[in-house]
Amino acid sequence: MSRRVVIAVFPGIQGLDLVGPLEVFDAAHRVLAHQRPSAPGYRVSVVAATRAVLRTESGLRIVPDGTFAGVRGPVDTLLIAGGAGARRASHDPAVSAWVRRVVPRCRRVASVCTGAFVLGAAGVLDGRRATTHWAHAARLQAAYPSAQVSSDAIYVHDQQLWTSAGVTAGMDLSLALVEQDLGRDVALTVARQLVVFVRRAGGQSQFSAQLSSQLAEREPLRDLQTYIAEHPTADLRVPALSARAGMSPRNFARAFAAEVGVTPAAFVERARVEVARRLLETSTLDIEAVSAQAGFARVETLRRAFQRQLNVAPNEYRRRFA
Repeated sequence: MSRRVVIAVFPGIQGLDLVGPLEVFDAAHRVLAHQRPSAPGYRVSVVAATRAVLRTESGLRIVPDGTFAGVRGPVDTLLIAGGAGARRASHDPAVSAWVRRVVPRCRRVASVCTGAFVLGAAGVLDGRRATTHWAHAARLQAAYPSAQVSSDAIYVHDQQLWTSAGVTAGMDLSLALVEQDLGRDVALTVARQLVVFVRRAGGQSQFSAQLSSQLAEREPLRDLQTYIAEHPTADLRVPALSARAGMSPRNFARAFAAEVGVTPAAFVERARVEVARRLLETSTLDIEAVSAQAGFARVETLRRAFQRQLNVAPNEYRRRFA
């Protein structure tokens, strides 16, 4: 029997909060049909208050498969899509009442982005750890003070409750749900088919080295940011970087800090820590090899960088997220 996934939507949702998870579950179902035909896949339905056509924030039109009232019987996974429409729906008593009725019939409950506000209004977040898009985390915490809101995690898993950050983080959450159901191999196959990062760990930051810094205005500096991220083992000291940018070291260091918001050394460290994190999550390389491939001259340098950036040792990070 297929696992029943119900995705709740509202007028004005963020389109990717629906389409991203939908594509993950559909891809997983197709992978199973090819690799393990006897295994239960997914049966996804999109439901709203009515079956009338609704528009997402970007104008995409959606025709729901059914209505909230039509959701009867057991549900494997209830997922609440986010966006401005979800925030508005969190103030609708009828929506909250429906969520409270259906949650006891669900094996697990999830939200993407500000879909967490809908769960919060229904009392689902009370006493639980949760997350949402970083721009709305403080508002979620203020609205539902009994929840423990993380402002930075890609997704948070607390018993049968799963919540994620915004937009593409909904795909990370959905891949984690697929992995929980069907194993890592299927989740990795789905990730590769969808050409997304091979499942980011939930406790990872919502910000990469590039996202946590500004994008430089000048093209040579923007190109250099990409070069740093893609070549962690290269000579990334100021003299070498300034030469690539065609600038004097002093002028380069001043311009980079002004346009990117951090010094070249700080940006390089963030980029190398990001590479090390991925290796710790997805490989069995020892710490010495991880350190070398991430561009750190010594393991101790890697450890100090992890403490500065993540407040955790590399071995502990692997234990949590591998």
